[in-house]
Amino acid sequence: MKVEILKIDGSSSGKKCELRDDIFGIEPNDHVLYLSVKSYLANQRQGTSKSKERGEVRGGGKKPRKQKGGGGARAGTSRSPLWVGGGTIFGPKPRDYRQNLPKKEIKLARKSALSHKVKANQLVVVEDFNFDSPKTKEFTKILTNLKLSGKKTLLLTNGNLTAVYKSGRNIPKVKILEADKASTYDIVNNQVLLLQKGGVELINKSFGMKEGVD
Repeated sequence: MKVEILKIDGSSSGKKCELRDDIFGIEPNDHVLYLSVKSYLANQRQGTSKSKERGEVRGGGKKPRKQKGGGGARAGTSRSPLWVGGGTIFGPKPRDYRQNLPKKEIKLARKSALSHKVKANQLVVVEDFNFDSPKTKEFTKILTNLKLSGKKTLLLTNGNLTAVYKSGRNIPKVKILEADKASTYDIVNNQVLLLQKGGVELINKSFGMKEGVD
């Protein structure tokens, strides 16, 4: 399929970019997409939560009161989970939340995410641009020209463009990544996927394919 390439002023460049059907036009596999997002979010968890059980709470060595005659239940320690200051019953312990997916499923999930963006008309291809130095004002102007101001936008760049990254990193709702570094979660977690023309080639290469532009 072919998609129009826009200039940074919002007008048409007169050129079209070829998006491969086997990447941007497949029938999305929603289940694999779900598994990939679930895996990504699980892998962000530190898994360091910890609470003390009754055997780990300091104190409680002395029997707090007599066994009988006090009118209350028997108590052998003041660190019982039933008492204030006692241990926790079945509290959290450090654990590894990591979930791994086969490489084929990871690739299929990324293709499904990109295809969803195309079908929902949420993918915009723009000509390659860069700055000599960080210029947030210029970056904001580009978003305004493309009618993306205020929208949650993911910009996929043509390589490591430090000046572009620094120009947009403080703008609310804007995230900037190299085109071949975006995960499935990054691709779906936005309203608009803004893709530099050169970024299409990077995505194709990440799947072992080449780009076509006419």
